[in-house]
Amino acid sequence: MNLVAIESSTEASSVALGDGQRVVASANRVARRGHTEFLTAALDFCFDQAGWSPHDLDGVVVDTGPGLYTGIRVGLATAQGLAATLGIPLVPAVSLDAIALRAATGRRHIHAVVDVRRGEVATASYRPVPGGVVRDSKPDITTVEELRAVLLSSPEDVLLVGDTPALGDGFLNGLHRVKAGRPRHPSADALLELAANRFEDDDVPHPDEIRPLYLRDADVTISSVHRATHGPWGEIA
Repeated sequence: MNLVAIESSTEASSVALGDGQRVVASANRVARRGHTEFLTAALDFCFDQAGWSPHDLDGVVVDTGPGLYTGIRVGLATAQGLAATLGIPLVPAVSLDAIALRAATGRRHIHAVVDVRRGEVATASYRPVPGGVVRDSKPDITTVEELRAVLLSSPEDVLLVGDTPALGDGFLNGLHRVKAGRPRHPSADALLELAANRFEDDDVPHPDEIRPLYLRDADVTISSVHRATHGPWGEIA
């Protein structure tokens, strides 16, 4: 099954083409602005590298958040436009899940964080299992101080992954059971892995059910009607 994954919920944007979970082409960039321009260029680059056209795709996976409002809405609009124009299914993924999936630990309880600005982070916790991770708390918004209190009271060894620099210097001081690790950002290749089985099992939501996971009131609204009708490159003939 030929899939494209679109990741732009944080300052790290990426695109990956995969045959199931096997990545055949990818592109990535870290920048606070220019998500739209990057995604369009990255999609063209990946199709060229793989020798595919958009019509070779069987499905699209997109990170719906939590994360930065602009990045989320740009990625979702691009994915919706591509899926609608080609008539193929779209599966949403969670940024925190993608980060936790790539966390390198065999035993530590994983806490993934994404900077959502305003002095807050989105976070969720995970337990490592053979072949992946299992989320054991719902994604939520918290202040840096609240997160530190949670980790301070945890009886377990913790691996903290994601946008840990957003927590500030000295955050780990006194947190003797907490270790910071990688990755810092979600990636499109992780999205492929998260979504591949859902496509194989036909576990695909209706397009109207797919919404951005902001976790708080957005400052902006998504307007994807034009993109859903015309796609990111205009009509795909």
